[in-house]
Amino acid sequence: MRVVPDTNVLVSGLAYPGSVPGRILGVWRQGGLDVVLSRYILDEMVRVLPRLSRILLSSAEIRDLADNFMFLADIVEPAPESDATLRDRADRPVLGTLRAAQADYLITGDKDLLSLAERYPIVTPATFWDRHGT
Repeated sequence: MRVVPDTNVLVSGLAYPGSVPGRILGVWRQGGLDVVLSRYILDEMVRVLPRLSRILLSSAEIRDLADNFMFLADIVEPAPESDATLRDRADRPVLGTLRAAQADYLITGDKDLLSLAERYPIVTPATFWDRHGT
């Protein structure tokens, strides 16, 4: 199964390994999911992680983590996104990553993206886990 975890899922999963996002990342690390990311999502992760006091990694270590993710995930260039109903323009590259990846799911907690769930395969981490977790 191909999934696109957005930045909040990556960050939550790294900060809280026992959480649902953490369990999703664990399944990925064990080879149970094909994860698709874009440089946009990885760059956003690199910007957000240093703000969390729970993450005890230096900026260089966070950059190394993002570089490792580039080897573990499929990396795509986001498709140009012109969905006029997307409320937050900053989410365009994330939705574009889903479309370029032709993934089964975009996993996110972002309410703006979730508002499009009737038109795209967008689910919360909890919904994904309920459907596909072990």
